[in-house]
This record gives sequence, structure tokens and C-alpha cells, in this order.
Amino acid sequence: MDTTAPEPTADRPVIPEGYGIPTTTRGQLAWGDVEPRLVRSMHYWLSSVRPDGRPHSVPRWGVWLEGRFWYDGAPSTRHTRNVELNPAVTLTLESGTEVVIVEGESVATRADAESLGARLAEAFTKYAASGYNPGPDSWAGEDGGGLRVITPHRVMAWFSFPTDCTRFTF
Repeated sequence: MDTTAPEPTADRPVIPEGYGIPTTTRGQLAWGDVEPRLVRSMHYWLSSVRPDGRPHSVPRWGVWLEGRFWYDGAPSTRHTRNVELNPAVTLTLESGTEVVIVEGESVATRADAESLGARLAEAFTKYAASGYNPGPDSWAGEDGGGLRVITPHRVMAWFSFPTDCTRFTF
């Protein structure tokens, strides 16, 4: 599995007139301003769609690594059952004023201990003080240890709405 993601292109999102979104690129965020927040965050909200079409949101621990969001959990959880049927998800950070909204797809995967598993284990050390510290081989088994990865298609972000409202497309 290729674990690198392409650099996104930035533009302004299409938001109804009256919200004050600038029509120029001046003031747009750079991806280098947004991605570190995804890396640093400790808590993420994952939204998926139930089989009957109703939304489902759940707080998740995970890591932003190499342009994707990696998380794990039991295959029996509601959100995992949801994404097995419909991989479309939204991932957000906690702030309602410094906003990052990731739209993408969640798929099951595995990570060999020597390369990706080692990088993931290192990234997950941010949760060690909370009692979660997986090792490099945690996701190498046949079932991948419940490992999933979200590949982003689009990210919306703003830290000073509406002046820096930016859409990133991958």
C-alpha cells in the first residue's frame, strides 16, 4: 500500500452569498497551516452513515500520518459496520472556531511491523499517558488489528472565518 498522499490544491469553498467569503485567493490558508493541527490533535470526531441513511458520529483516537488518518477498533463497532457498507466519512477536530473538516473514505488495512507499523506506533505515543500505547506489530495480523485508514478527498478549514476559509482538494 502506498502510504503517501498527494499535495492538495487550495481554493475557496462554494458557500452561499452573504457569508462574506472572499472571492480572491488572498488570505487563504496553506496546507502547511492545516496539516499540523491534524497531526497534533488528540481527539477527532468521525461521522459515518448507518445502513438506513441516518448519520452516526463518534469520538475517535487516531493519528494523521503521511497525509491520511489512521485509527483502529473492533470490527463490531457501529462506525466500522457503517463504513464497511459505505466508506464515505467526515472527520473533524474539536474546535468550532479553528475548523478542520476532512471528507474521505475509510477502508480496512494492515501495517507491517518493520515500516508502517513502526511509524504508526511512534505516532500513537501521544496517547501513552492515557494508557494506549500500541506496538509496531499491533496491525500486522491477518485482521490488521482493526486498523483503518481514511484517505482524504477534500478538506475545509478556517481559523478566522470568513477571511481564511479554504477548501483543499486531493
